[in-house]
Formats: sequence, structure tokens, C-alpha cells
Amino acid sequence: MAESRGAAGPAARGDTECILEPLSLPESPGGVDAVESSPYVPCIFCTECYVLAEQNQLLKHMIIEHKLVIADVKLVADFRSYILYWKRRFAEQPITDFCSVIRTNSKAPLEEQDNYFLLCDVLPEDRLLREQLQQKRLREILEQQQQERYDTSFHSMCMFCDQEFTGNRSVLLNHMAREHAFNIGLPDNIVNCYEFLAVLQGKLDNLQCLYCEKVFRDKNTLKDHMRKKQHRRINAKNKEYDKFYIINYLEFGKSWEEVQSEDDRELLDSLEEDWSDWEEHPVCAVCLFCEQQADTTEKLYLHMQKSHGFHFPKIKSDHGLNFYQQVKLVNFIRREIHHCRCYNCQEKFESKGGLISHMEETKHIAFLPARSTWDQPQYYFPTYENDTLLCTLSDSEDAKAEDQSEEVPVPPAGDSFLPAAICHTVKERAATTPGKRQGRR
Repeated sequence: MAESRGAAGPAARGDTECILEPLSLPESPGGVDAVESSPYVPCIFCTECYVLAEQNQLLKHMIIEHKLVIADVKLVADFRSYILYWKRRFAEQPITDFCSVIRTNSKAPLEEQDNYFLLCDVLPEDRLLREQLQQKRLREILEQQQQERYDTSFHSMCMFCDQEFTGNRSVLLNHMAREHAFNIGLPDNIVNCYEFLAVLQGKLDNLQCLYCEKVFRDKNTLKDHMRKKQHRRINAKNKEYDKFYIINYLEFGKSWEEVQSEDDRELLDSLEEDWSDWEEHPVCAVCLFCEQQADTTEKLYLHMQKSHGFHFPKIKSDHGLNFYQQVKLVNFIRREIHHCRCYNCQEKFESKGGLISHMEETKHIAFLPARSTWDQPQYYFPTYENDTLLCTLSDSEDAKAEDQSEEVPVPPAGDSFLPAAICHTVKERAATTPGKRQGRR
């Protein structure tokens, strides 16, 4: 076969050798501009043509009539360009130069056997073509996304409240996420937004749930269903939506699920790395009476004992303070010091320095006032939002039994006035206290 192609000689072939390798796209495959711009896709072997949307019919035709099977068609970024390219190449060289031959009924008589031809990316030329088509599509998609990102002429209606939005697409998408709990993703992750919204609106107009995709008898029933079932979201498994997300264009032959699973595996691998050289960040807790900071609670307690005569561990042990009582005591002292008021005699001072001098001289700093003064629910809430000392408190051995029975108010999720660490610790302790979870339900 190589000899028959070579018989024509270099002069006769002219420039034909330069097209034995894939052409760089977006040049029209085969150089047939009229066919390239046509809405139809031709058969590789004959004059049959099909609308691009009916590509499965074309594939079926080529299998039945011409015994050609194209592998992994879903990974071909531009189906029309792909078909036109191979139509030209098969016109230049025999199909057996490119395709694997699959013989069916090999044990049957010769007249009952069939040869099928498999075109796939095992062939370097085919793989290179697919990659070029994917890169071309990625360039076009990124250009489209960039245009939409800065487009200020966007105009559309909200699908749930019919409010009108103009300007940038992010205004509408953020509105639907914030006001209607309908989040289709960050605006910068979406492309062809107009078409995406039209698809979603079409489903709602057809009384179809966007998530479970069931059809309902009227609009009110559909609204109630999506609200009660929390179906105000799209079905991530629906491949129809893939083309509207940039992630599906980034890596050749990979869907968003595959890309995401690889990211998850990398995260798990990183968690299994050697952490022996990891160093913990210092605590940087602040003294109750001055601006002194320490990177451990032991150093801070030692400073308060030597500099101010306040022995926190001894007070905790002597009074049998559990975790919650320590929280209230710290917040009580912080508040009194902030107001420049002695927490024992209630005398007020003009400055914090004058207050501390008074408390140290009178030894008021070393003794706690009556428990009823500071052991109150109001002191569950921190005086300072970033009070790291609260995160380092722990139960004394004598206080554990009492801690099991104390009734603790558990703040609701998302309380903005509690530091996240304290809110989490309080909830965790309340949830694990025997007899509490059952009694609160």
C-alpha cells in the first residue's frame, strides 16, 4: 500500500505530504468553507447528511451502512469539524491505514463474517485532532465567559419573584441565591448564562421540578414542592447542564465529577503526608489585667500570679469551677476591668492603671466576689470577640461531676456574637452531656 502511494512520485504529489499530519484548527478541515458553515454534517463515506442535533442518527447510519464505529464520541469537542476532517483523510488514504479492524463471527463461514472499523484516540492522529478541537473550544468558551463577566447590558427576570434585573448577570444570580436559596454557582464559573437561564425557565414553564424533574399539575403545586422538599437547586447529574460550567471544558476527556474526584484524592493524599515538622501557632492569650500576652496558658497564668497576685489555677481548683463557670468568670473580670471598676469593692477609677494598683494594694485582685455576682447567664457571652483565653479553658478534676448536671444554654447555629471556637465548644459539650440530648428533643 505504501508502494502504491509512492508510485505517483514527489512531483505528482506536490504539497499533499504536508497534510499527512493534522492541520491546525480553526482552519476549515478539507478547506471546504461552504460545508463547514452548513448546519448539516455529512457522512464520512457517502452523500448522506444529517442535522447536527441528529448526530446519533449519523453515527447509526455509518455503523449500519459503512461498518464504522467512532469511539468516545462524547469526548469530541466539535463533532462537525471532526467528521469533516476524517472525510477528507479517508478520501486520501484507505480506511485500514487509520482504523483497527474488528472481525465479527470469526468462526462462521466467510460469507457470514463482517469487518467493522474502529476509529479511536489510540491512533495518535485522532488523539491530536481531538485535543486540538478541545483547545479551540476552550479558547472560544473562555472568550465568551470573559465577555459575559464584564457585560453590563444583561437584562433578565427572576424566575421566582418576577423582579427585573439589568446590568451584570451576577446581580440576578446573587439575588436568586440570597433571596430564594437557589444557587447555581458563582457567576464566574458559568458560561452562556442567557441560554442557561432560558433552559431553567423552560422547565419551570413546563411545571417541571428543577431537581427531581417531576412534572406537576399547576404552578402553585410545583412551588410548594420545591420549597418543602428543598428542591430549589439543579440536578448535578443532569448532563444537559454541563455545557454551562467552565469546569467541563478545562481538561480533555474529563467531566466535572472526574476533575472534582481528582481534587478530593489530592486532598486526601496531602492529609496523609508527614506532619512531623509542623509547628503549632502560638496561643497569644492576653492577661486579664494588663496587655501582656503569652503563647501558652501556663506562661500566662504564671505572669498573672507573679505580676498581679491572681492565681487562676488555684482559684479554679479551690472553687471547683467547671468549664462554663470559668467562661463566666473570665467574661465577668474582663467586663469589670474594661469599666475600670474593682470587682470586689465596686470602686470606679479614671484609668485601668489606677484600678490595677488599687486591686493589688488591697489584695482585692486575689479574691473572688460572691458567686452570685459573676455566676450569671449574661456572662456566657464574651466581653471581647477575640478572647483567645476562652478557647484554652479546661475542667478541673473536681468540677467534672458538677459539669454533667449544669443546665447550659446552647446558642443557635450562626450566632454572630459568639466566637466560633467558643460556640462550637459549648455546643459540643452540651451535645455529649448524658441525659441532655434526649431531654431537649
